[in-house]
Amino acid sequence: MIGLESPVTTVLGDSKKSGKLTANLHLHTVGDLLRHFPRRYLETGKLTDVDDLEVGQMLTVIGEIESSKEHPYTDRRTGRAAYRLESVLRTGGPRLRMTFFAKKHHVSQWRLRQLPPGQRGLFLGKAETFNGQWKLTNPRMVLFGSGDADGSGGQGSPAGIGEADDIAAVEAIADLYPIYPLTKGIESWDLQRAITFARSVVDDLPELIPEAVRRELGLLDIVRAYDLIHAPDDRAQVHDAQRYFRFEEALVTQLVLGRRRRAVRDLGAVARDGGDGALLRTFDERLPFTLTAGQRTIGADLEADLARPHPMNRLLQGEVGSGKTLVALRAMLRVVDSGGQAALLAPTEVLAQQHHRAITALMGDLAAGGMLGGAPEGTGVELLTGSLTRTQRTAPMSRLASGESGIVIGTHALLEDKVQFADLGLVVVDEQHRFGVEQRAALTDKSAGTPPHVLVMTATPIPRTVAMTVFGDLETSTLTELPSGRAPIQTSVVNLLDHPGWMTRVWERVREEVDKGHQAYVVCPRISGDELEQGERDQVDLDEDGELVPPATEETPRPLAAVEDGVVALAQGPLSGLRLAALHGRMPADQKDATMRAFAAGDIDVLVSTTVIEVGVDVANATIMVLLDADRFGVSQLHQLRGRVGRGGFPGLCLLVSAVDAESPARERLDAVASTTDGFTLSRVDLEQRREGDVLGSSQAGRRSGLRHLQVLRDETTIVEARAAAEALLEADPALVGTPLLAQAVDTLEADTRGDFIEKS
Repeated sequence: MIGLESPVTTVLGDSKKSGKLTANLHLHTVGDLLRHFPRRYLETGKLTDVDDLEVGQMLTVIGEIESSKEHPYTDRRTGRAAYRLESVLRTGGPRLRMTFFAKKHHVSQWRLRQLPPGQRGLFLGKAETFNGQWKLTNPRMVLFGSGDADGSGGQGSPAGIGEADDIAAVEAIADLYPIYPLTKGIESWDLQRAITFARSVVDDLPELIPEAVRRELGLLDIVRAYDLIHAPDDRAQVHDAQRYFRFEEALVTQLVLGRRRRAVRDLGAVARDGGDGALLRTFDERLPFTLTAGQRTIGADLEADLARPHPMNRLLQGEVGSGKTLVALRAMLRVVDSGGQAALLAPTEVLAQQHHRAITALMGDLAAGGMLGGAPEGTGVELLTGSLTRTQRTAPMSRLASGESGIVIGTHALLEDKVQFADLGLVVVDEQHRFGVEQRAALTDKSAGTPPHVLVMTATPIPRTVAMTVFGDLETSTLTELPSGRAPIQTSVVNLLDHPGWMTRVWERVREEVDKGHQAYVVCPRISGDELEQGERDQVDLDEDGELVPPATEETPRPLAAVEDGVVALAQGPLSGLRLAALHGRMPADQKDATMRAFAAGDIDVLVSTTVIEVGVDVANATIMVLLDADRFGVSQLHQLRGRVGRGGFPGLCLLVSAVDAESPARERLDAVASTTDGFTLSRVDLEQRREGDVLGSSQAGRRSGLRHLQVLRDETTIVEARAAAEALLEADPALVGTPLLAQAVDTLEADTRGDFIEKS
């Protein structure tokens, strides 16, 4: 008897194809196979009678490849080599010519191997004529098994299905044909037949969603959902089936998150009610400006969160310069007034130093508590970075451990085991996309007894953070006021693949800005050679199946732009005569600080840098930024980097220099950044491209989403419905005793290694 736990060979046959399904698609059981859903559907209609063709007619035909031939040619637009593959399709009526174009030789060769003489399949396209011959325009195809190298004809299926059965099955298909995620050596046809057989013999399908929930939301039952996801008659049935499985996944995920939320609340947190409020009150009285309405409203929300006996977990988002740091500082002072301590984690030494200077300047003698000349209601404000010597760290670490200092600002150095706190009550993470979940957890774990409150700040949330806000595990506050004194920033993509000569104009524009008395940034993705900035990694792109897409660049890729090589080449070449300086994270801290001070003072015309200038660098006179190999950066980084210009009332210009193909995901990303300066719009673009990451795991925005069927933006309504259902189920039955199959699914997901990190998120 075949069931969900039966090996996949029981429905596919014990052949090489079964091994490929197991090794490459991780389909081990019949249940895995049934859960391998189509990624799209071809609208086939009925098979077309090709005896009487009409121009413009949409065809769905079965045919056999008679011949295939590759024709190299030169693309007149680019001057580069390109390839045209012409295949002749033999049908029951006239022959049809099919043409495929490729810019790369290996792509053309792949297509040639795919369509050898004798290969049969289902072909869909529009009938046209050219030079008296019929052709099939924009063809799509489902290839049968007779062209396979193993010559089995039946794809190794258990029933020995041959091509006659292929054709009979095609003739019986509905108007929609399922196309499945594939691996090399496996065609969609193989999966469609095996799944059809499995559906016919497996009866015991576990129903996880309680009947009352299905009835309330109008969901299908599990059997009907499986039937319609694999063999729908129309798009409405596809929608109904997809809604079922998306809700099912959302419900299980929300139940895991709901149980974790309850566990965290049970741990509790120290309520930080502000005590007598002396420090914060004095700070507010001394501010030389008035808080904006948004800052006051969000400040009140934070005070309410901090006063509760369970941990705050809030995202504060706002455009560059909108006042996020001041809001965070007031929350930190509130915690100090409550007898606790606060830590601000910054991604770079440059930013940590700037935060320290800005905060101590704002606080004045309130930042010198316990010191000669310090205000009686003040507190100590420490700086801890990796460049400090052991001797330099001793005193501030001692004051933190004793509780003498209430605030510390630092980099990854704060994560070290030797850094201890007397009573860590609040962790503020600046630009959280620069830190992993585990890094943030290393700091929050330093709180004794109960978890600290957590506030993360960003201008563009990373995909995982957007996902967590949709799933309801991260409260969100947004500063919507436009930054004061900001000028518009024009962003343009400089496409070197088609226009290599445009680089000359880029450097001319830099010179023009410097001649006006302004300054420029040149940002590179490397320090030297192929060395990345600490904590950086290249942006990755995914196809519709979540697989990595290699960057499409020039035929002969050149080395990526690097700071140390670039500053020399520019000084000796297109920017000779200008005052240039380099900046990157490998430089000694005092040298980095001196370079930034010199740039801020106007002693440097062009700063050639890595992404260390991404956040916190404020030079009002900088008006132009050139991002070399811009496709190596993510949406959030591009937006943050661009925010370094146009800060002094002068219009800003950001040039995204790249040599990627116009059709690539990387180019789509660059075009999106060039089209808007709205950081919140871009965060959703980022989510669409990078996916959610692992909502239950440690991956920030991983190469593959931990979600199987859900997409946060597309399925936001479904996720919200599932949260409401999950909360109701847990309220009525915390252990899910009344729904044992659902409880088992929740336990399985929670026990997965991905779930180990949810409490650190």
